[in-house]
Amino acid sequence: MADAEQGAATVYVVGCYDTKGIELDYVRGLIAAEGLRTVTVDVGTRPPAVPADVPARDVASCHPDGAEAVLGTDDRGLAVSRMADAFRRFVERRTDVAGMIGLGGSGGTAIIAPGMRALPVGTPKLIVSTVASGNVASYVGETDLCMMASVTDVAGLNRISRRVLGNAAHAMAGMVARAIPETDVKPALGLTMFGVTTPCVTQVSQALDPAYDCLVFHATGTGGRAMEKLVASGLLAGVLDVTTTEVCDLLMGGVFSAGEERLDAIARAGIPYVGSCGALDMVNFGPRDSVPDRYRDRLFYVHNPQVTLMRTTADENRAMGAWIGRKLNAFTGPVRFLIPEGGVSVLDAPGQPFHDPQADAALFDALERTVEQTDARRLIRLPHNINDPAFAAALVQAFRDIAATGHGTTP
Repeated sequence: MADAEQGAATVYVVGCYDTKGIELDYVRGLIAAEGLRTVTVDVGTRPPAVPADVPARDVASCHPDGAEAVLGTDDRGLAVSRMADAFRRFVERRTDVAGMIGLGGSGGTAIIAPGMRALPVGTPKLIVSTVASGNVASYVGETDLCMMASVTDVAGLNRISRRVLGNAAHAMAGMVARAIPETDVKPALGLTMFGVTTPCVTQVSQALDPAYDCLVFHATGTGGRAMEKLVASGLLAGVLDVTTTEVCDLLMGGVFSAGEERLDAIARAGIPYVGSCGALDMVNFGPRDSVPDRYRDRLFYVHNPQVTLMRTTADENRAMGAWIGRKLNAFTGPVRFLIPEGGVSVLDAPGQPFHDPQADAALFDALERTVEQTDARRLIRLPHNINDPAFAAALVQAFRDIAATGHGTTP
């Protein structure tokens, strides 16, 4: 289907028509019966049993190396990987996607999910999959993709599959057809929080809430990626990145890393950014016995039976300060990065188990050595713990200052 043929808002029904054609047509028929326009898309790598509106070759032609790179190989794993890339590019060219539903086993799900993740947050996206009852993090990523377990294999219509697929089809139709009630629209801000920075972020959110829609993200890797996804989608007017702890887990091998790309979307977007060192005193692991042996002699705090925190050292803090500083230097918008000299978390305060002024100083000094300060990009040292009311007030004021310069949205 050429770009010129795109028209009214459409529900895309996606899957491998070489093995799932009957089931996909069943889903398409139920959605169409609700009065919605549908387009079927074949992402299979073999000849289809049932034709689709958009043949697999049209999707495969979106691959940088052309359709033959996808359909001309005998390596099934390579074909699946390339078709996934091609389908993502196909989706990025669509302007009429009102919703997208897919069906698949492990291979089909691997092809469909990257394309669905390319859709904006808020666009309905649902996969009925044989792998949906396991760990789906790699499929869902930082998006609002819904996954429904197929219960039986997606291999023909029977009393179970008809019900499951029917429920999925009607769920998609409902999401597309039913409007979300409108509310007063305020500019949206992204804020990052952890349990040990909750007092600070709560105060900041309450202060800004009258003028902004404050979206708080739990800094567990997924949270940071989700916030950056919204930034890249143009849905956030600014960021108060109070809790940058995901950098600890990236550099030290913890379980809550947001990846090397953390901060990149914000840097490119040029929106007002106020950051801090929240929870950079800790690396997150699972249960105590899951901590790598190389860390066995370190200082730990068992947050709960499933989460073990490890205090960062001065050397690790220097590495984090340099990493964050390099990222901040790439920002194209206004930056204020506030340094809490009295500690970076609830646990990093006098009398608390992670209180270590020397380790904190190594972090702060590395930031000052690395960040190239200008009128637009500043570090600000304050003699407070991150959870002190005075520090929260300073974060709020810093954001208001840079938002008022014309770089951001001031209500």
